[in-house]
Amino acid sequence: MTLTFGGVYPAMTTPFEEDGSIDFEQLRADARRLETAGVDGLVPVGSTGESATLTHDEHVDVVEAVVDAVEHVPVVAGTGSNATHEALSLSQRAADAGADGLLLISPYYNKPEPAGMLEHYRTIADEVDLPQIVYNVPSRTGRNVDVETAVELAGHENVRGYKAASGDLNRISEVIERTRDEEFAVLSGDDGLTLPVLSVGGAGTISVVANVEPERTCAMVGAALDGDYERAREIHHELGPLVRQLFVETNPIPVKEAMAIRGHGSPDLRPPLSRLSEEHVDRLRELLADLGSRSVPEVEA
Repeated sequence: MTLTFGGVYPAMTTPFEEDGSIDFEQLRADARRLETAGVDGLVPVGSTGESATLTHDEHVDVVEAVVDAVEHVPVVAGTGSNATHEALSLSQRAADAGADGLLLISPYYNKPEPAGMLEHYRTIADEVDLPQIVYNVPSRTGRNVDVETAVELAGHENVRGYKAASGDLNRISEVIERTRDEEFAVLSGDDGLTLPVLSVGGAGTISVVANVEPERTCAMVGAALDGDYERAREIHHELGPLVRQLFVETNPIPVKEAMAIRGHGSPDLRPPLSRLSEEHVDRLRELLADLGSRSVPEVEA
């Protein structure tokens, strides 16, 4: 299918009931709320969606629920794994469930060499005819998707994006520079670096903060993509304290607490993750109240 990645894609959380089962009613409500807020797409069952603690069947059920809940935005399913056969199976099942695209974290723990990384992504891209995003997050995987690998993968017709969460703006800028002639979108995977990534040619963001501040995140990204960096900087700095607080403990612990404070479901997580420490909750409440009292800056069409 034709899908050009760009704009704001919230990395959705997976809400749970008290017994640890998935709260599908809240999941659908979150999807509809984010669509109404103006996001450009949704990314369920990624790292923020606690994919590591979901069964494969639950992965598919979440994707189906989000697909069914929205009408006008694409759904990009997290389907990565450290085993190529598992990532391929999850990708095929997500495609069958109606996903419009795939987000594939690089193989974790195994720490493959570049040749193995290339083979992993090419296997899935050859077998599943959906646009796919390579996800580089070395803090979780133990291995960078190096620039050469990203550039080479950009030549595959189904590899259409790169989620950059390395924190290395030089590396991200080089990937953008060397793929400018491809139909290939580089997306920020670090909320604090979204504006810098956009400034060097990034296409958008797969965002955690957009779960709780979707309108403000869309306003910032929209302004930057329109070239209004004065307005974008204003919103970037307005969001900055909340962004930092959302990563004071392991993601998605703080963002699930923030969503609960805003009335969007339970803050419960699946073990081994635990609730946000009490010492951080009061500050989170203060920041959310402060942003809630401010109007969202408008972005000129």
